[in-house]
Amino acid sequence: MQLLHTLSKTRAAFDDPNLVSHAGLVPLAALAERAGLRDLAAAHVRPGGDRGANAGLKVACLAAGMAAGADSIDDMDLLRHGAMETLFGGVRAPSTLGSFLRSFTWGNVSQLNKAHREFLANLTREAPLLPGAGTLAFIDIDSTQKRVFGYGKQGARFGHTKIQGKSLLVKGLNALAGVISTPLSAPVIGAVRLRGGNATSGRGAASLAKEAIGTARAGGCTGLIVVRLDSGYYSAAAISAIRSVGARFSVTVPMNASILAAIAAIPDDAWTPIRYPRAIWDDQLQAWISDAEVAEAGCTAFTSKKNQRVTARLIVRRVRDQNNRAAQGQGELFPAWRYHAMLTDSPFELAISSLN
Repeated sequence: MQLLHTLSKTRAAFDDPNLVSHAGLVPLAALAERAGLRDLAAAHVRPGGDRGANAGLKVACLAAGMAAGADSIDDMDLLRHGAMETLFGGVRAPSTLGSFLRSFTWGNVSQLNKAHREFLANLTREAPLLPGAGTLAFIDIDSTQKRVFGYGKQGARFGHTKIQGKSLLVKGLNALAGVISTPLSAPVIGAVRLRGGNATSGRGAASLAKEAIGTARAGGCTGLIVVRLDSGYYSAAAISAIRSVGARFSVTVPMNASILAAIAAIPDDAWTPIRYPRAIWDDQLQAWISDAEVAEAGCTAFTSKKNQRVTARLIVRRVRDQNNRAAQGQGELFPAWRYHAMLTDSPFELAISSLN
């Protein structure tokens, strides 16, 4: 047996007219209808021109296609394979769906975001999407650079991203997302913000955090909410926005002068040694790191902004920097440390497994 064509010319298709290729979409589509996906998209999403007609049906088709594994416009044809038309009506051709998406402007994306937030709130009432949300929920905020092609893509700019550990300049859009989860649930996207490709990490983070918290509250997260962010979102505006709506925060802090001064003020006897259950490979040192020390201290951040000062807990982990020249007889005069710190107002106690 041998291939009759090269792999680039080989295409597999499901074309049996008597079989259903994705019957699992039936309960999924029923759940989406109960949660009002099509009606919400029809009410909020209004692209201009003829290509924007029937937005509710087209958004439902796109959601179903992605759930079935489609990752391109051509893949949306899977909704018409085999006997799928006996189960689903209103399925649009891939070319129609592609024209619909290309008609979107920046404002239409915001309209779709609004429909998404309301749909998620409805969905949590139809299914146990966020178990334990009445006690504790987390919101993780981060951004990603999405490559786009073509000169007409609105907002496309060159921005930095990392691919296989290397920082590259990529033309695309910068998406900011807030992901909701609980200790008992899988994460779900609660809020999304599409930004220009050259946007910095923290741009729009304050308003998106409030949107994500509002969506979480509407979705049943009536207990404690902790918003977790990395150092790219360390700003007075973002922290103030989170606290203004009754949520807590946990943010990685950059090693600026004020943070280094706060770390230097921690007494030597306040550090507690800990050991990780599994060693971690350090690419910078090319060595396994298996132990560290942890300390906690009070810290007031953003002191230059009188109305946005934040006094919270500074939790610091430090790892001893290895002396790479020890084998050459260059012994260290004093220990050197690398620090990783976070600022938080969460009520959780720091659990430390000491070596002593």
